[in-house]
Parts: sequence; structure tokens; C-alpha cells
Amino acid sequence: MRHGVSLLATAIVLLGSSLTAYAAEEGAGAAGTAPSAEAAPDTANARELTQEEKEEKEARKACKSKICDIIATRDPDGDDVSCDIVKTWREEDIAKMLGDKIGWPWGKAVCQSKLELARKPLALAMSEAQYEIVMPAQTVRCTLAQKTEGEPYAIEVTMAPKVKFENGKATEATINWGEATAPMFVYPLIYAGTGLDNSANVLGPEVVRMVNEFTTKKCAEVKAEAPANNP
Repeated sequence: MRHGVSLLATAIVLLGSSLTAYAAEEGAGAAGTAPSAEAAPDTANARELTQEEKEEKEARKACKSKICDIIATRDPDGDDVSCDIVKTWREEDIAKMLGDKIGWPWGKAVCQSKLELARKPLALAMSEAQYEIVMPAQTVRCTLAQKTEGEPYAIEVTMAPKVKFENGKATEATINWGEATAPMFVYPLIYAGTGLDNSANVLGPEVVRMVNEFTTKKCAEVKAEAPANNP
């Protein structure tokens, strides 16, 4: 069960198919642990991103800007959010996120997903006194490198997140894990972890925290970095 929880906790921080994806990459921690992997290089000023990591980060900026624009304007009319997301996480950063209590049995992880987020529900969640966003099923695909020689493990997990809002702030959330595919060695870990969260909603409070972090602090940073605000 320990490794099942580790994969579950990492899955939502690795990519998450909702606003949590961006909250995670820009400084939110996993389940109340250390800052995120992408925050670590910036705060430590000890290493540079690889070219691959730089390209991934730059590609995510446009999608993040779209989401923040909807949050800021609260305009329900316009295009929905549809973005292809790729994220590489280094082994040491995953271990830091999970902390001493949860082990990470693999090397680096490379995850990808297509984020689908309807504009109108997000706008209403920011403007209505009470609102619930019910997202369609999202699929996260990851390759987990082995620490020793061998081909990476390929896994795929679906989720259909729900987030309740009151006066523009997230108050409740569930991830609602669905079907998963993985090699025989890995599958029991995914099954145990996702099953635990579906029954006990272990990660719900963390999703709430991450969504609120993104809609406030992180979107403010996006606005400050926009070209129109720069001399």
C-alpha cells in the first residue's frame, strides 16, 4: 500500500488534468510536503533546466495564460481550454516532493496529457456564490524510468475531477480515478492507490489548496509577467 500511495500522490503532482497541474509545477507541494520539483531549481539557484525542460515549460505558458485570463475576466463566452501538456520530473525532485514518509521506487517520470477545460464553468465558478466544476474524463500517460537498466514502465490513468467553489474559492474536490493500464508489476500499485483515494478522498484537500494557490498567487504572477505589463 505504501508504494500505491506514493504513485497516487505523485500522479496528481506530476501532471494532474486540471488547474492543479499548473499549481503543482509553479510551487505547490505534494500532500503537504516540500515545494514542487520545478520550484526547486529556481529557489536553489544550483542547476539549470535542460533544453527539454525549458521547451516543456515554455509550451505550458500559453495554456496557463488562457486559464488565468478566464479567471480574471470571468467571461463565459469564448474558446474552451484545450492544451497538450508534457512534463518531465527528475527522480530527486519527486523524492523531495513526497518527503521522507513516502518512497519513490523509480527514476525520472515523463508525463503527458491533453487538458480539456470548458470556459463557461470556470468563469461561473469565479463569479457565482456556489458552483461545481465537473470535468470530463482526462487521461494522463507517464513513462517511469527504472533505476537500473531496462525499458521505462508505461502507465496510463484516467480521472474526472470535480471541484466545488464558493465565492470564487475552491472548497471541496475529488479526483475520481478511472481505468488504468500498466505493466503487471506496476498495476497493483496504481490500483491500490487510486482505489484508496476514490474511497477516502485522501488528495481532495490538497487539490483544493493547489487550485486556490493557482487562481490567486500564480495567476497574479502570470499577469505581472505579461508583455503589456513590462516596460
